[in-house]
Amino acid sequence: MSRALRIQGAGFSVVALTLAAAMAVLPRPDARVELLVVAAMIILLGVPHGALDPVFARNVPGMQGGAQGMVRWAGFWLGYLALAAGVVLLWRLAPAVFLLGFLAISAGHFSGDPAAGAPPLARMLHGGAPIVLPTLLHAGEVGRLFTLLAGADAAALVLPALHALAWPWLLGLALMAAWRARTDGLAGLELASVGMLASVAPPLPAFTVFFCGMHSPRHILRTAAYAGSSLRAVLLGCAGPMLLTALGAMAAWWWLDGVAVEARVIQLVFVGLAALTVPHMALVERVRLRGWAGG
Repeated sequence: MSRALRIQGAGFSVVALTLAAAMAVLPRPDARVELLVVAAMIILLGVPHGALDPVFARNVPGMQGGAQGMVRWAGFWLGYLALAAGVVLLWRLAPAVFLLGFLAISAGHFSGDPAAGAPPLARMLHGGAPIVLPTLLHAGEVGRLFTLLAGADAAALVLPALHALAWPWLLGLALMAAWRARTDGLAGLELASVGMLASVAPPLPAFTVFFCGMHSPRHILRTAAYAGSSLRAVLLGCAGPMLLTALGAMAAWWWLDGVAVEARVIQLVFVGLAALTVPHMALVERVRLRGWAGG
């Protein structure tokens, strides 16, 4: 693991364990305030890592230069938007399928966070922890969030399965963290921190800290290394896609007019994340599975 990733992993672990401990004893803020803070953090600190997707698209054969390259870039953006629109359409037509699919691909995508050399079982436990473990102590709240996102029928289908997995998942994660700590203390600490955060902290704050503190910065650091660019240059490169994302978010907010504010925020954030995750994974996973080889 590179020095930058180790620093990021240690920082995340400290924040995650501190939040888990604090949320266990301190009163929670007003629900609407918490929701708005969570949404702002996800949009400002979590979404930008997906805006780096053109970095990976540039290495697709035929994308460089000339008229043919311009045509391929136009095709890339049309395909990207078509995949995102397809996810939104699935949410509207088959919300239970959407919810199951979103949770499954999120767990698979998050499994790429651990450092190279992590055992497949450790990756699976890490990736699924933010999805499964919140149902351990906060099943009612998770069910309410699922209902706001995809409806009561979808929540009733998905929640019992996750709740049944929660205790075995936590036990497996604890054993894996202890085993990993024997050879790499930080790897074990990261796994334990993800598990503690997801189990103890309320679902929305827990997901936000994981997404903005582990997944997104780790992806940004790896993208900078992949591109052979400075972190500053990579972050500046996401400004254009982030502007388009902001415009899309404003259009979606208007489209959801008439929906209660809490449901509208949940749907905007998480349907938006799902819509962006599918084309994002189509680009990034092939690189991740090759071991983040540069160029």
